[in-house]
Amino acid sequence: MTAGALDAIVVGGGPNGLAAAIDLARAGRSVRVYEAADRVGGGARSAEVTLPGFIHDVCAAAHPLSIASPFFKSLDLARHGLEWVQPDAPMAHAIERGRSVVLEQDLASLDAALGADAVAWRRLFGPLAREADRLMPALLGPVVRPPRHPLLLARFGLPGLLPATSLARLAFTTPEARAVFAGMGAHSMLRLGQPLTSSFALLLGLLAHAVGWPIARGGSGAIAAALEAEARQLGVELVTGHRVRRLAELPPSRAVLLDVTPRQVLDMADDRLPWWYRRQLAGFRYGPGVYKIDWALDGPIPWADPATARAGTVHLGGTAREIAASEDAVGRGRHAAAPFVLLVQPSLFDQSRAPEGKHVAWAYCHVPNGSTVDMTAAIEGQVERFAPGFGDLVLGRATKDAVAMEAYDGNYVGGDINGGIGDWRQLLFRPVVRWNPYTTPNPRIFLCSSSTPPGGGVHGMSGRHAARAAERALKRQ
Repeated sequence: MTAGALDAIVVGGGPNGLAAAIDLARAGRSVRVYEAADRVGGGARSAEVTLPGFIHDVCAAAHPLSIASPFFKSLDLARHGLEWVQPDAPMAHAIERGRSVVLEQDLASLDAALGADAVAWRRLFGPLAREADRLMPALLGPVVRPPRHPLLLARFGLPGLLPATSLARLAFTTPEARAVFAGMGAHSMLRLGQPLTSSFALLLGLLAHAVGWPIARGGSGAIAAALEAEARQLGVELVTGHRVRRLAELPPSRAVLLDVTPRQVLDMADDRLPWWYRRQLAGFRYGPGVYKIDWALDGPIPWADPATARAGTVHLGGTAREIAASEDAVGRGRHAAAPFVLLVQPSLFDQSRAPEGKHVAWAYCHVPNGSTVDMTAAIEGQVERFAPGFGDLVLGRATKDAVAMEAYDGNYVGGDINGGIGDWRQLLFRPVVRWNPYTTPNPRIFLCSSSTPPGGGVHGMSGRHAARAAERALKRQ
């Protein structure tokens, strides 16, 4: 090894790459991060993409995984200015015009929203929410591991094996509860009749009741800014505007951690990885993409049911049957005429996002991977369905189809914001079948992107797990 070589280089400055750099620096290692964009952040960035003074979250907007993540809990990011804002309610689900189900964080306050299914909802989610601190380390790591709390994990894992449509029918009798559960399951970006889609609904539901679905004051970019400040304080060197195309271009280091998906790993690594492992990476599959809209608005969204304004995140899709049909169409490579829409209205709870009296909103729907179809009318049609007059408030909009999402961030291959499809095979073994998915056959190359467990989201846990694997290897060198 060349004298003066770095202990570790991290390629990619998203939340996982920054998490890996921070944890390695905490262990006393010298670390340099290379980021292709002009600033770090990956899926946690904010910008004025419509009109001056309107701050939009370019990618992720609501952050239940962040506030529950063991990595984030290990940091005092408040000293770097990060402040979490809890909306009045984590989520609302619009069933029909004038009627939404508001999912309260307090499990005891669900009777009005869920009626006859309130008891069943508490029975399903109550034990999981109460044990969130013990559950989250297991849920935010590799699936195939001996569990530390087997009975508790079984309480999550056994129902989580089921398709979301099946568990919704088994657990609930009312259309309201089934629709809310289906909406949370649709975050999987899978057809809701597929196995394991219930696990996504269970995770998001337990987080809603355990920690809420908060937003970051000032925009998701505040998360990246706080992580950057923490990294710099620990001595991490950050190099932005530098795209790494080949690992051979990098200066000497004892370890390299890649916050990129398998497609970019294959482009970078060349013969540094054996042919059989490269072949496995080449078989990694990407999931549906997204079509995203940011709006600058002249006022708050005029929901037909005023209670919808109590929630930071709103699911627009109607009944469980409608949501399942929308996700089924995307899973079959088609575009839904009435897509399931995920919408966040942050400026209702964080006035720093827009000029006085104005507002911003964020939304996306799922589309086939690589789609260039303009879904603006379809998405805005769903908003108008539950908020008549919404279109009259639009002062400006910015849209990104699936191809534009990838152009913005190369990790969003074909617009897939989760770093690869999360079906049963790639949920259990991600990105390949390997006991420690953060390692590679090359003892100096590690993977830390959302293509490793636990997948997509601003949680930093892929970076933490990879950093720990790299630290063990560094100690052996």
